[in-house]
Amino acid sequence: MKISNKKNQTSIDKATILSKALPFMQRYEGKSITIKFGGAAMAEINSSSSFAKDIVLLKQVGINPIVVHGGGPKIGKMLEKLNVQTNFVNGLRVTDKKTMEVVEMVLSGSINKEIVMEINKEGGRAIGLSGKDGLLAETKKIKSSFNNKSKDLGFVGEPKNINNQLLNWFLDSHFIPVISPIGFDKNFDSLNINADTMSGKVSSSVRSERLILLTDVDGVLDKKGELLSELSLTEAKKFIKNGIISGGMIPKVETCINAVSNGVKAAVILNGKIQHALLLEIFTERGVGTLITK
Repeated sequence: MKISNKKNQTSIDKATILSKALPFMQRYEGKSITIKFGGAAMAEINSSSSFAKDIVLLKQVGINPIVVHGGGPKIGKMLEKLNVQTNFVNGLRVTDKKTMEVVEMVLSGSINKEIVMEINKEGGRAIGLSGKDGLLAETKKIKSSFNNKSKDLGFVGEPKNINNQLLNWFLDSHFIPVISPIGFDKNFDSLNINADTMSGKVSSSVRSERLILLTDVDGVLDKKGELLSELSLTEAKKFIKNGIISGGMIPKVETCINAVSNGVKAAVILNGKIQHALLLEIFTERGVGTLITK
């Protein structure tokens, strides 16, 4: 059977793409990459499917992905449906006991299993867990400053210790951990953790080659609205101080700064709504987001 020139060229183009990806596969083989899958990016059906395929491919070529997910929009919808009032202080949800029950139900019970099944459907072996499983994330309560006063956020915390033994077991196995950002405190109460913070702590604990924050924006923009493809730690801190980096981008960049300062080789902020954003970032020379390095 004779193959048409057009089909033949298409096959050659595909083979060329794969050959160009080979050096990047070799660079990351056997290393871990921690990926934060944000709530806004998760809302896109096509993005979720594309994300799952990317995760399975990474594992297939010898890279070890660790997924940490958010879920703010779905939590908000459920709280509204149940007529539970909620508010935010500096981007963090004030979480009382009733709100915490809903947050845990949505994150660990609904969203986590949806992501797990999406990955498994594409041929992966994902296992869902929260920071409570295997005592993964020992967490301490945090407060926030509002109008120069300390504000109690309720059941909100940040990890103070990550169970590396459990994570390393996953990295040495065929399984892909999918982590919901719920931790436990000294009294074994559940605490709500910001997903960016959780992913940063997880990536630092296993010294991931990359921390990738998938969000709904292209990355860090300059004063003209142009994408900054790369930032050093010094530049990132300077841009926060002078206001170039502002609003909701500040905690994301601070997460990247902390991760890179604590053993992660580099961190990336990119738009998770782009089809196969992970593959474009990892297997191409320039990537598609903002890379933050030492």
